Amino acid sequence: MLAGTALVTLAVVAGPGPGLTGYVSEAGVADSGYAWTYRIGVFALAAALLLLAVALRTAPRADTPTPPDSGTPTPPDSGTPPPPGVGKVSVPPAQRRLPRADGPVGGSDRVDRGRRGAGVAWWSGQAWRVVVPLLVAAALATTLSGAVTCSAGCPLPPFERATVADLVHGAASIAATAAVVLTMIAIALCRTVDRVLRRIAAIAATVALPLAGAVGLAMLLIGRSTLVGLLERLLLAVAVSWALTTTLTLTPTPRPHPPHPPHPPPPDPRLDHEVDGNH
Repeated sequence: MLAGTALVTLAVVAGPGPGLTGYVSEAGVADSGYAWTYRIGVFALAAALLLLAVALRTAPRADTPTPPDSGTPTPPDSGTPPPPGVGKVSVPPAQRRLPRADGPVGGSDRVDRGRRGAGVAWWSGQAWRVVVPLLVAAALATTLSGAVTCSAGCPLPPFERATVADLVHGAASIAATAAVVLTMIAIALCRTVDRVLRRIAAIAATVALPLAGAVGLAMLLIGRSTLVGLLERLLLAVAVSWALTTTLTLTPTPRPHPPHPPHPPPPDPRLDHEVDGNH
């Protein structure tokens, strides 16, 4: 991820592009002297997204159990029936509490809480199922974006006339960015993922989602401009920062080895002579 980001940044900064006025993809046009630097960087980013998908797939998760309907744990069945009269308490009819007709019953509240917990667990599982496919889709779209370059200026409708390659490149770039943002949202909604990963994804999605909407509106209403260039670079910076932080969080830290116990002192030969003398 770092290598790909460094190569793309080098191509954008050192290349003959229009600066902040143009798109980032303009660094990879055929006329640019840093076209292959940009492409190699994009391919490296695609590989990093695939590796991140593998790391998230194998990341440990805490399964959220579905709460029981009654809210009371059921004792294990030993298989042996209890003796007569054991475990049964007879309550006089006058002391029996009947459910009120004007309010919810306590058991019903527990059932509702159990259903809500089961619903949250189900939605959390559905959110986690789309994380890896979204990252794979983002990696494939990034690869397509690097393989199909746009023409000079990377023109896009509705303000400029675009070629087929421009449309393919622009659609792949937009799809890759959208898939990464959706991955952030999915991880933030998954309650079985590590809390640190959820917090990182929630912060990144909170920043990236408005930026993505602003980029889309600016492209439709203004077109290629300094505003679009700034917003696009900010959005890409957020996406790369999220991927790097998530990767570092998933990287296992080496545990220090426990110190070796001290060796016992050698036996004193004088004690052996004293024992022999006593015998």
